[in-house]
Amino acid sequence: MGKNNSSTATRAALYARVSTANGQSPAMQLRELKDYANRRGFKITGEYVDVGVSGAKDSRPQLDRMMRDAKARRLDTVLVWKLDRFGRSLKHLVNALAELEAVGVAFISLRDNLDLTTPSGRLMFQIIGAMAEFERGLIQERVVAGIKNARERGVQWGRPRVEVDVSRARRLRAEGRSWREVAHALHVGIGTLYRNGCQAHGRRRGKSSRQKPAA
Repeated sequence: MGKNNSSTATRAALYARVSTANGQSPAMQLRELKDYANRRGFKITGEYVDVGVSGAKDSRPQLDRMMRDAKARRLDTVLVWKLDRFGRSLKHLVNALAELEAVGVAFISLRDNLDLTTPSGRLMFQIIGAMAEFERGLIQERVVAGIKNARERGVQWGRPRVEVDVSRARRLRAEGRSWREVAHALHVGIGTLYRNGCQAHGRRRGKSSRQKPAA
């Protein structure tokens, strides 16, 4: 009595990550996650473990596989030992949790007491989202300030301006060359010719104006 039927039990995925540089082992994380799953009557459907992978890595094979399985609805709940084992950054954490929520997969972080199936967990998720938005705002402000400071120091932004021999471009156009042929002869792109005002010169005669019909 008291145990869930295996056919109706919540399917739980366990995710753990360790860095070998710190001499860690995933065994402790998995042990605590299994104990928690058993207490809740969850059916463990998979263990996803990234070993020797930094928390800042954009690609984690097992994390990516687990997210694919979640989106395919092969599981109902994701269990992690701690948020910093799961999220690469605050932005990634918020986006990943939103993806799980969108497909109806719950998320539980054991050590952080975060369970998104509870009202307090959903409130915490809103707070995390607000923090991520605040972080994005700070980054944007720093980028804008950095660009302004660089410009004040004379740093040029964007592609360097390409000088074009406008006189030669006019002559080539007068000879009947197309814009593509002119650009090829001058070893520049057509857009570069236009940005340098070449389109205002050297038009082939008889193409840009129409003769008025005789009265």
